[in-house]
Amino acid sequence: QVQLVESGGGLVQAGGSLRLSCAASISIFSFNRMGWYRQAPGKQRELVAAVTRGGLKDYVDSLNGRFTIDWDGAKNTVYLQSNSLKPEDTAVYYCNARVGITNSAIDYWGQGTQVTVSS
Repeated sequence: QVQLVESGGGLVQAGGSLRLSCAASISIFSFNRMGWYRQAPGKQRELVAAVTRGGLKDYVDSLNGRFTIDWDGAKNTVYLQSNSLKPEDTAVYYCNARVGITNSAIDYWGQGTQVTVSS
């Protein structure tokens, strides 16, 4: 069974940085894509950043380069480096791993880690 365990969330002041980690129970190269989503109170979950097995990275436009997704295959871990944090970045951040690339793809989720940015 696939397990994704996030860590690294917390409370940070505006302008600060956090590094989120997502450790997978199997090789991350088993997935076609891994990514980070976030969900703020009263809002829909949104994709923040993703990386494909081939190394292609994609980010939501509104980040303006503040976040970086990366991975370590030896540790089966995906990271989200978040810099210049803003109060509007406050949300629960979820790690996602996807197997498949069509509508029949299977998504796995972590339990989420809270990020709170104070002004």
